[in-house]
Amino acid sequence: MDNLEPRLRSIVERRMSILGPGYSLIYRNPVEFVEGRGAHLFDREGNDFLDAYNNVACVGHSHPHVVEAITSQIKKLNTNNRYVQESLVDYAERLVATFPEELSRVTFGCSGSEANDLAIRVAKFYTRNQGIIVTRNAYHGITSEVASFSPGLGPTSPIGPNVVLIEAPDPRVAAAEGLSIDEYMRKEIKRGISELARHGFGLAAFVADSLFTSDGIFADPTSYLKPMIEEVHAAGGLYIADEVQSGFGRCGDAMWGFQRHGIIPDIVTLGKPMGNGLPLSGTVFRPEVAYEFGQNCRYFNTFAASQLPIAAGAAVLDVISSENLLENAIVQGNALRKGLHEIVKNSPHVSDIRGVGLYTGVEIVADRDSGSPDKLRTEKFIDELRERRILIRSCGGDGNVLKIRPPLVFNSSDVTRFLETFSDIAKELL
Repeated sequence: MDNLEPRLRSIVERRMSILGPGYSLIYRNPVEFVEGRGAHLFDREGNDFLDAYNNVACVGHSHPHVVEAITSQIKKLNTNNRYVQESLVDYAERLVATFPEELSRVTFGCSGSEANDLAIRVAKFYTRNQGIIVTRNAYHGITSEVASFSPGLGPTSPIGPNVVLIEAPDPRVAAAEGLSIDEYMRKEIKRGISELARHGFGLAAFVADSLFTSDGIFADPTSYLKPMIEEVHAAGGLYIADEVQSGFGRCGDAMWGFQRHGIIPDIVTLGKPMGNGLPLSGTVFRPEVAYEFGQNCRYFNTFAASQLPIAAGAAVLDVISSENLLENAIVQGNALRKGLHEIVKNSPHVSDIRGVGLYTGVEIVADRDSGSPDKLRTEKFIDELRERRILIRSCGGDGNVLKIRPPLVFNSSDVTRFLETFSDIAKELL
């Protein structure tokens, strides 16, 4: 907080003295925003920050259509879904229609954590097993259950005894072992299943973010999930596709990340972007997986599918379709990665640029020969971007991958501004 003006410093100090444990602020010098439009956020002085980080406002901050939908609805009614609600049924039908026909039931929640919590409850009930497999740095949520299989929360957050960690799908690691990525990931999932069995657990579910974002963003190739799911099903488990990060058109070439792999999950979980900032999430099931749970276990969420978040969710689907945001994700994402490759082509500190659609990772290393992660240089780069009013964060087990994940309305002017600023900082740090 080196350069904070007195008023902002006072707010930060008050925040630290009143909020509970676990809260943190982004960036060395935190920033306060009072307004947002599209992919831009504005502070009290009217300074324009380019948001290349927030996937929550997936169709842009304060999108007029979303604002109108929720404003109109809150003037009328917002109550729980145990009353007949046509807008809820309409939205559920629209949402489920974007999935393969095998996935035909949806339950709503308020957060991705709730969606994943319900998904695991159903998986355990259906399989009568307790074991869970996730990748080594995965993040799936913050409830007690979901935190137990979210190693991305950090080394001091305990992992459950029924949870096994496997490696992320990094083709370079597979090649170093003389294996294709398909062979490597099949080996990893089989290892996870065997390890669970050694500890007395059958497999309930393999849970994976379809872009493996917390592990460092591994979008390609798209062949390895199929053999992994074959092993999961052979062991009696389910595959849960966590689409909180990769869903709602972020990949550009598909509405849902798992579709890029040519597979159909047993359960799909949705979150953050679903209501463009209003609390709304979803758990989508194969009906046979959820049937017995529904017959035997009561599940109700007061706020999850009330009229207000449903209005927001419907408006998000409207905008994704009417503004061709999947196509935009492809065009702008490709332009962004092309520009980044050109900027860093001679840098000894960038080992890889990877991603798809409007999700890109830039891996920072001490030097290309060693490939040693350089977290400090990564953090400096992020803070320098923030000082020049561009917002991103990091990901990966070593915190050395620049995470570029803008709203889906990111346009060509935004890409140009990002690349010009990135280039200026790269001359100093890369």
